[in-house]
Amino acid sequence: MRRTSPYTYAVLERHLREHFPFPRRLLQLHALLLTSGALLPDPKRSAATIAAFPYNCLAHAHLRLSAAASYSVSSPSAPLRLFAAMIAAGARPNRHSFPTLLKSASASGSSTAAGALHAQCLRRGLASDRFVACSLVSAYGRTGHPSRDARKVFDEMEGSPDLAACNALLDALCLAGDLETAGTFFERMEARDAVSWTTLLSGLSRGGRHRCALEVFSGFLLDNSMGRRRRLEEPTLVSVLSACANLDGAEGLVAGMAVHAYMVHHEVELTAFLGTALVDMYGKHGRLGCCRSVFDAVHDKKVCTWNALLSAFANHGMETEALVKLNTMRAEGLLPNQITFLALLTACARAGLVEVGLYWFEAMVVEYRVTPLMVHYGCVVDLLGRAGRFAEAVQVIERMPFAPDASVWGALLAACKLRGNMELAMEIGRKLMALEPQQSGRYVTIRNVYLEDGNWQAGMRMGEVMQEAGIKKTAGQSSVVLHSTSIP
Repeated sequence: MRRTSPYTYAVLERHLREHFPFPRRLLQLHALLLTSGALLPDPKRSAATIAAFPYNCLAHAHLRLSAAASYSVSSPSAPLRLFAAMIAAGARPNRHSFPTLLKSASASGSSTAAGALHAQCLRRGLASDRFVACSLVSAYGRTGHPSRDARKVFDEMEGSPDLAACNALLDALCLAGDLETAGTFFERMEARDAVSWTTLLSGLSRGGRHRCALEVFSGFLLDNSMGRRRRLEEPTLVSVLSACANLDGAEGLVAGMAVHAYMVHHEVELTAFLGTALVDMYGKHGRLGCCRSVFDAVHDKKVCTWNALLSAFANHGMETEALVKLNTMRAEGLLPNQITFLALLTACARAGLVEVGLYWFEAMVVEYRVTPLMVHYGCVVDLLGRAGRFAEAVQVIERMPFAPDASVWGALLAACKLRGNMELAMEIGRKLMALEPQQSGRYVTIRNVYLEDGNWQAGMRMGEVMQEAGIKKTAGQSSVVLHSTSIP
């Protein structure tokens, strides 16, 4: 069989790059390489890197294709399968192979694959390569490994780590939830760029420290090391809008409106993801008019953009409009996902549309092949409980493919209180206290159920149980906005 020449490899690389938008071309090229023998080692050549080249090109193309949400012909694990075939064929991976493979492990969430690839890097003497080491740090952070694994790779890098490596470790620390260490590491970084600031900002917001995230954003605006004329990029804007959306009270809304004003003043393009972040921010603060205006201004709407609008309507008493928008979304050819159905089921539960909600829950599984999560079952339980159909709600819980958590029992408990089913409420209360024995709110809720039922003795006893267990009622908190956020 005729071997493929280096010239053909160059043509292959150009073809994969130029025809990436056409997924069938990738599969055709892959088949051609298999049938031509190009993916087999050539004993006549001394340079083993030539045999690795087509594998590297294909792995990179498959990774890019799997990242495109509109395609389904490739999966994030495809490069890993290519790597297995590469090793079986006797080809020798090089420094260009592992960054793509590690990104594949990150995309597929495979912590085992990340560790196995690290072992391969060590075995082949590539772990000290700066590019490979940086990819290892990032992969460890994104596959759920403890932050110490990423730190160990970082500390073992030869020479002084560059900015890319520092940003990778910062991201790994934030993803691991080690925010104190991330903050300390950030302060000690000799150089920072927009990626550094955005990484810390996003990590703090994910960790629920939204006010700290806004403080980091203010520090980013005051940082003169990158020039005063820099423009805020999409990742930074999306991250700060997420923090604003989740910060309770007027402070989050004021800061979010300031970010929106900056976008208008600097004519920032309202992409689908920026539009989604803005709609979500205004929706969580109850500004539905602003939600509509921003949504209408987004030209290339994605499913996430529709989801943000549907969630805003569902959570603020506009359930019917949420259902209408769902039909419009489907008419435009966009398929609903798990978040879409969560918003839809929430709307049905709050509007008392029991049969409509049950229809969509069944369609979610049967027609759209979307796997329900715990929150979806919780919505169905809430839907049935609000309607007083407790037997059906209990049946849904019993038929769940996993054990119900406190959110599901809590939804049924709230429905029991609403409908006055005190007997079932007390039974659920005991389950909740067993699931969350240190959650003071559960004890207070059960105590109130007893008191509402006229069982004063049991209610007083619940307070004594809290004291004996050393559980204190969480004090209420309030905040006052003393100043507003301004963005130049």
